[in-house]
Order: sequence, then C-alpha cells, then structure tokens
Amino acid sequence: MNHSGVILYGPPGSGKDTITAELARLRPEYALFQRLKAGPGRTTGYRLTTAQHIEEMAQAGGILYRNSRYDAEYAIDRGEVSALVDAGRIPVLHMGQVAGARAVAAFPINWVRVLLWCPEEITRRRCAARGDKDLDARLKVWHETRQDLLDHAPEPWSLVIRTDQVGPAQAAQAIDDARLAGASVERRDIPGLVG
Repeated sequence: MNHSGVILYGPPGSGKDTITAELARLRPEYALFQRLKAGPGRTTGYRLTTAQHIEEMAQAGGILYRNSRYDAEYAIDRGEVSALVDAGRIPVLHMGQVAGARAVAAFPINWVRVLLWCPEEITRRRCAARGDKDLDARLKVWHETRQDLLDHAPEPWSLVIRTDQVGPAQAAQAIDDARLAGASVERRDIPGLVG
C-alpha cells in the first residue's frame, strides 16, 4: 500500500483547521495529527503531556520535531504518525516552521507539502472572529512565519494556496487531487507570495 500524509504549513489564521475539516469531509481517512503539548493555552487538537515526557521521548529517538511557541512546548512523535498510517489513516499535520515541515517530511511516506498563505489583515480578522485572546502573539507569529519563509525561500512545496482567494472546500479538493496524483515538490516564488 502507498501510504501518504499531508503537511499544512502556514501562519495563524491561514485555514489549517478549516481545511483539515474539509479534507475529512472528502475522505474519512484524513485524520488531524494531534501534537503533544506541554504548557498553557488551547487544549483542543492536542495530546497534553509534560515537558519532561517530551524530553524523554526525544532522548529515545521518538520525536520527529519539537518546538516552543505561545509559552508552550510542542512535539510530533514518530509513534503517533506510525499508528495513524498503520490504521489506514492519512495524517494531516499542522506546521508553523519550515524546519518542522522538512523534519516531518523525512518520515518515509509520500507527503503532500502544502503552503497556506494569507495576508496579515486576514489573519487579524480571522483570529478576532474566532475569539483568540492572544491576538498580538498570533500576529507576531504571522511575521515570524513570513520571515521563516523568506529565510527558506528555496524550500520546495507540492502546493501553494492563498486562502484569502481560495475557499476551504476548493483547497481541500486541490490537496486531495495532489495526493492522489503523487504531486512532486518544487521551488516557488516565495518573495512574490509573501511580499
């Protein structure tokens, strides 16, 4: 069987949650990968743990990628990705760092690497509309994501989707089509995209 997964990279408010929900409507095999999280803030969509547990897993070689943001620590563990794949699911991972997308893509399945982008004002509106209480922190991360993309402009992507121009259902269909076609990754005009 040809296993596959989806990496959704983008700033806050770029539509990762919404597009993941649309993917699951297209095919029940799509499953949001719930990252490990140690720290305060949102709990929905995460597997809560301790920083010590993440460190122990990292020492044992069980972590594909870990990072800190919003005063919390996050990790993507090899075992949970394997469990989803072994169960016939298509893991959908939400990423906010190019280094993380690259690290996860080393896991040996066919990854569709999707760059989701929206202007800062769209992030501001979407985060305010969903009631984020840390809007300033999310706008700071929007700028960090933009700089991360510029710093890694040669990084290849399977798809680039402007979520202020493409609706969630259309974006999900494009991602599913790319997965089924085994879309290759290629360099994109990142400076032209992020301005």
